[in-house]
Amino acid sequence: MSKPETIEVASRRLALALDALDAAVERRSEADRSEQGLAEQIHALDSDRARLASELDQALARTRSLETANHEVADRITRSMETIRSVLDATD
Repeated sequence: MSKPETIEVASRRLALALDALDAAVERRSEADRSEQGLAEQIHALDSDRARLASELDQALARTRSLETANHEVADRITRSMETIRSVLDATD
């Protein structure tokens, strides 16, 4: 192979290698952008999870409070009914 042919072959190989390097850099950049997007989505999901967990805790506390109030009211109604029955029984 003559010197000009050798240089031409080497130049083509170099161009192909540079094209492959450019493609690899582009794929890596795309992967980095995807990774950043996923990290942002994970952060948003984590924030939503924390907010929902807090809201759930508040709802459970409110439910417990309402259940306690319900039991107290039911007990008062039962005592009132017993008092009314005893008064009615006493007048018979």
